Amino acid sequence: MTETLMIHITRDFLDEEGRLTYRDIGLGLLEPETGVQYRFLPQHRSPVTPEMIAGADAVLSLTPAWTAQTFAAGAERLLIVARFGVGYDMCDVAALTANNVLLTITPGATDQPVAGGVLAMMLALSRRLLTKNRLVREGRWHERAYYQGTEIGGKVLGIVGFGGAGRELRRLVEPFGMRVLVYDPYVPDQVLAELHAERAVALPDLFTQADYVSIHCLLNEQTRGMIDRDLFARMKPTAFFFNAARGPIVNEADLIAALQEGRIAGAGIDVFEEEPPAQDNPLLGMDNVVLSPHSICWTDECFQAIGETAIRSILSVCRGEKPFGLVNPEVWEQTGFQRKLTAMGRRRGSQGR
Repeated sequence: MTETLMIHITRDFLDEEGRLTYRDIGLGLLEPETGVQYRFLPQHRSPVTPEMIAGADAVLSLTPAWTAQTFAAGAERLLIVARFGVGYDMCDVAALTANNVLLTITPGATDQPVAGGVLAMMLALSRRLLTKNRLVREGRWHERAYYQGTEIGGKVLGIVGFGGAGRELRRLVEPFGMRVLVYDPYVPDQVLAELHAERAVALPDLFTQADYVSIHCLLNEQTRGMIDRDLFARMKPTAFFFNAARGPIVNEADLIAALQEGRIAGAGIDVFEEEPPAQDNPLLGMDNVVLSPHSICWTDECFQAIGETAIRSILSVCRGEKPFGLVNPEVWEQTGFQRKLTAMGRRRGSQGR
C-alpha cells in the first residue's frame, strides 16, 4: 500500500482568517500530482519547532528560522526545506546538513523584480518624485523651479554583488548609457565583459566613483556591517545609496549619519537592521529617502515564479532527482539522506533514486 507524500507549508502564507495572503504561490503545480498532499501548519512559530516537521517529507518555508533546536527530535523523514525566496540567513545550514535535510532557494525568480524595484527608486530619487508629488498635493505648484531633478544617463552605477539581481540591474540600465562598476571578487572577468561592466578592484574605489551605489550581495559573516561610515565618507555629496539585499550588511547608524550630515544626496532602502523598523527611526522622517517594507520585488508574477520554483524543487526530490537551487549539495550524497530518499520511494511504491 502506497503512502502519500506530505508537504507542510508554513502558516505565514495565510492571513489571520486563514486565507492565502498572496494570489498565487504555485500550488497549482501540485494538483496533477498523484499521491501528494499538502497542509498549512496550524500556527506560525519561529524558529520552526520539532512538532512542525513531524510527518513531513518536505516543507515550503516563508519566513521562520531553522535552527539546531528545530531538529531536537531528529529529522527521520524530512528530505527538503524549500525556502520561498533567495535569502537563507534565517536558516542554520549546518544544522540542516547534519540532519540530512536539503535546503533550496529560488535563484532567478526574484532577479528582475528586485532590479526593477531598485531602478524605480533610482528614478524616483533622481527626479525628486516624492517632493514633486507633495508640491502638487500641498498647493505649492509655484515652487517647482526650486526642485530640479537629475538624469541617470551617463552617470556611474556601482553594484556590490554581481549575482542574478545585480546582473539584471545592469541589463535594465543599459538603455540609459550608464557606466557600471562592479565589486564582486567571485565573478569571472568574462561575465563582466559580456555585460559591459568594469571591475572595481577595491570596495572604496567603487564608492568613490559611483553616482549610485546598489547592494546585491548575500548576508554572511564577511558582509555583515561591511558598508560603514568610511565608505559613506567616500561618496560624492550628489550620490545616492540603495539596499535591497539584507539590512545588516549596512551599518544603519552610519547611513543615517551620512544622510543627516548631507554627505550623500539620498537613499532607497528596502531592508533594515531591525524589521520592521522602530517608528522613531530617523530614516522614516527623511524626505530624500524612499522606503519599502522589504517588499520592493513583491508582485503577483514574482510570487508565482518563486512558488513554482520552490515546488518544482520539492517535486524533483520526490522523483529522486537532485533539485534546482541547492544550498547544501553535499547532503545529496550523504548516507543518511539517501536512506531517507530510498524509504520515501518505497513508501510511495517506487525507488527514490
